[in-house]
Amino acid sequence: MNTTMEKFYKEINPAGFGVAIKQKEVLFSEQSEFQKVEIIDTDSELGRILTLDDLMMTTEGDEFYYHEMISHIPMMHHANPKSVLVIGGGDGGTIREVLKHDTVEKVVLCEIDGMVIDACKKYLPTISCQLDNPKVEILVQDAIEYIKDKKNMFDIILIDSTDPMGPGEGLFTEEFYTNVKEALKEGGIMAAQSESPVVNKNEIKKMYSLLKRVFPICTAYTSAMPTYPGGYWAWAFCSETVKPLSYFDERRAANITKTCKIYNKEYHNARFALPNYLKELI
Repeated sequence: MNTTMEKFYKEINPAGFGVAIKQKEVLFSEQSEFQKVEIIDTDSELGRILTLDDLMMTTEGDEFYYHEMISHIPMMHHANPKSVLVIGGGDGGTIREVLKHDTVEKVVLCEIDGMVIDACKKYLPTISCQLDNPKVEILVQDAIEYIKDKKNMFDIILIDSTDPMGPGEGLFTEEFYTNVKEALKEGGIMAAQSESPVVNKNEIKKMYSLLKRVFPICTAYTSAMPTYPGGYWAWAFCSETVKPLSYFDERRAANITKTCKIYNKEYHNARFALPNYLKELI
């Protein structure tokens, strides 16, 4: 083996290609009840990275590509989002972006693995910086059970989950999506990470088939995601009544755009333009 490669974090996706990142040291490595949690410092512009079961979840250098998209696209479609539920997302990046909306009164973070939250608070402070905000309620529990009896509670639900395996597997079922729909208030919107259109075509096809059984309005939006498989990611936009691009909050967008690295109105509108092969998948 080439000994220089031992200093690289490598991840090969199911399509047979992937990323290699210069590695400095492992800052944190523990096995929780659910998964292996690691935070690695790198000798790259990505800074520190969080991995779960040896799969990269977020990096300091490109996390904004993901967190700005999962948060602001759905939230700008709601005239007055006050109550938000984030499922997964223990790193805190989605929470940070959600709280940029001054209409928000309460955010519930439901994360199954408390070790992820604690590790990110300690080692990824630029991502987890709003987890102690008084508007945030953190629940370390299984979202599948939590959501079962919640009716008409949230304006926005964001499913910031891992891939459909391990502790995240149960978040990709018709029963779960039905419970999520019932937890939304009238005019509510759900957005969920929905894998790579480059690498995870089968998973996307299955996921959107389930979602369309539950939500009358269901489509995808996409954006670049440099360190994720294929460098290209999709999110599901679902609602009973709200169609994509049917509403846009100009005031909030003007304020939030100043704080974002990629999000703006023009970029927002373009996210729903899908390539032909993805239209066929969903």
